[in-house]
Amino acid sequence: MLDINLIREKTEEIEKALEKRGFVVDFKKIIKLDDYRRKMIAKNEELKAERNKFSKSKPDVQIIKRMRSLGKEIKDSDANLFIAQSELDGALSALPNIVADDVVTGGKENNQIIKTFKNKPSFDFAVKNHVDLATSLGLIDYERAAKMSGAGFWAYTGDGALLEWALLSYFIDYHRKNNYTFIIPPFLLTEKSAYTSGHLPKFRDDLFWTQDKLCLNATSEMMLGNFHRDEMLDIKNLPLKYYAFSTCFRREAGSYRAEERGMIRGHQFNKIEMFQFTKPDDSWSAFDELLKHAEKLVEGLDLHYTSVKLAAGDCSAAMAKTVDIEVWIPSMNTYKEVSSVSNALDYQARRGNTRFKDSDGKNKFVHTLNASGLATSRILPAILEQNQQADGSVKVPKVLQKYMNKKVLKK
Repeated sequence: MLDINLIREKTEEIEKALEKRGFVVDFKKIIKLDDYRRKMIAKNEELKAERNKFSKSKPDVQIIKRMRSLGKEIKDSDANLFIAQSELDGALSALPNIVADDVVTGGKENNQIIKTFKNKPSFDFAVKNHVDLATSLGLIDYERAAKMSGAGFWAYTGDGALLEWALLSYFIDYHRKNNYTFIIPPFLLTEKSAYTSGHLPKFRDDLFWTQDKLCLNATSEMMLGNFHRDEMLDIKNLPLKYYAFSTCFRREAGSYRAEERGMIRGHQFNKIEMFQFTKPDDSWSAFDELLKHAEKLVEGLDLHYTSVKLAAGDCSAAMAKTVDIEVWIPSMNTYKEVSSVSNALDYQARRGNTRFKDSDGKNKFVHTLNASGLATSRILPAILEQNQQADGSVKVPKVLQKYMNKKVLKK
């Protein structure tokens, strides 16, 4: 959520910043809503001040009559103020975050490659896709998973389950060494939590919902961003650094393409998520740190990847800046994202009312940042395809061999 005071002070500047996303907004209506809200606040305070004055007076018939009248007026004023605040919050909630100055205008076509690791792997044999490799090696059972749960799901079997677990163990061990605090959160969230993370109201249809109005998390970012909701954090404890394991669930309605079969896009996948709560002055150095960690994890697997700075129109609504780490999928002749490193600035913290007192004793909102560290559902296909051999076997990355107790996956 954007700061209404900032909107009032720098209206044209923020309008231009949002235009970088292709988002056109006229702030006149929002400022008018805020004018009315401020008017209601002033009226409310005036009525309550009058009531306080009468409460100190010796009661007589006129005072008692006025006190009763004031009680009704204050009740009505409170109701009007609640409506005014709700309307303003609704209007502000529909606005995306302001992108950072170095984020370029436009959509995907303006994304910028800022780093490349290794060259694309070359093969002197016909390349197999990860679905055929996983099936022939007995790593994934797509048919039985579809029988149980429908399309868009898979079951890890045998060495496939061990490879998935090895990846998660590798990620967890890495984050432990960097002194991040490990959390395994609940996988169901309230609507307020989904609102705080920025998934509501816009992305309601992308989430799975239960009959109890709880949603299944789409990413651990949703839970971690709510971990300190409505709290005043001690400045001495900042930054707070977490990483969480969760199984993630996404409806992905209407987003499947023919080439995105197998594990490239599904309803359920596992992920380790990094998250930081920082002081505003520290958030961009924290961003660089998270990006470094995500890149090192992929490099540890010895996979060819690129880091891509997203253009404004390709950044999610809550984020001021995002760099995607994308691994090469040979059979698709394209790259697929395995980590998004993002800085939300104070956008999520305003929604979640997560603050700290600065050195001057003033209340300020923290900045929140997140990065996948990493998601497995596209890393595993990249490992299978980039490490495949002519006989249909797959080399296990060195960092995973100690977890799997083998160097090659064979039939």
